[in-house]
Amino acid sequence: MQLSRRLDTSEPVSIALSLAPLRRGPADPAVVVDDGRWWLGTRMATGAATLCLQQVGTQVIEAHAWGPGAEERLASLPDLLGAHQSPGQFPGGHPHVVDAARRFPGLRIPATGRVLEALVPAVLEQRVLGVDAFASWRRLLTAHGGPAPGPAPSRLRVPPSGEQWAGLASWQWHRAGVDPQRYRTAQRCARVAPQLERVAARGDHEATYRALRSIAGVGVWTAAEVGGRALGDTDAVPFGDYHLGHLVGSALLGQRLHVDDHAGIAEALEHSRPHRLVALRLLELSPHVTLERRGPRRSRMDHRAH
Repeated sequence: MQLSRRLDTSEPVSIALSLAPLRRGPADPAVVVDDGRWWLGTRMATGAATLCLQQVGTQVIEAHAWGPGAEERLASLPDLLGAHQSPGQFPGGHPHVVDAARRFPGLRIPATGRVLEALVPAVLEQRVLGVDAFASWRRLLTAHGGPAPGPAPSRLRVPPSGEQWAGLASWQWHRAGVDPQRYRTAQRCARVAPQLERVAARGDHEATYRALRSIAGVGVWTAAEVGGRALGDTDAVPFGDYHLGHLVGSALLGQRLHVDDHAGIAEALEHSRPHRLVALRLLELSPHVTLERRGPRRSRMDHRAH
């Protein structure tokens, strides 16, 4: 059965700008963009759900959902589209940030409310190139994800449950190109998924971050990646990100900062607190920020061959 909801917002909201971080590469089986419609496969507490979103105006979103979790997914639609974030809260300070906020008023930080669905792909992205992590995520979901309810695109999949992730054998992770360290971390996360989801549901970001970082293999970067997707944390800075120092230094200081210069990065972003993640996403969109493409790059590695 199809359930529908129309969301009228007081300020512009862009599906594409706001939900882009949820899409792990152009072939992500859990987020499919087709003819202007955004299709999301998700596993809510009440069951699997397919969500279809369409932008019909700068302040109007039409949503349709199918599956056992459809009602729950539609009820949380405002959170998914950043209702917790007001344009008046956009960070100021640096002219590039101010200009980008004016150019892209529809940008929001999403709060999916699904911790494990943000956590597993974040673990897959640890210490590898994004293209390789995206490929692993695609292989895992294609092989082990569930069919998306309703009239969804055939390639759309619903991510496995925590129990299903934890039940995958080591060779199944290996076949997807995931090395032993990352798959062991992902399995540890999957085993405590119910506890993580319960903590996150209370709305206490710090408690959720403490719970995440208590898992061996989950650090500040991975926790922040979850915060900026599942929790709607507008201040979730991914310290340790390979490109963060380059982006912040080049955009705000006119020179690169080292990836490990967390103090320098934090100081440069201080004017945007508590909306530093918003500032980062705006800088990524800014036409005034040009990143010089030089220097060493991570090497690609096919872990299936080892």
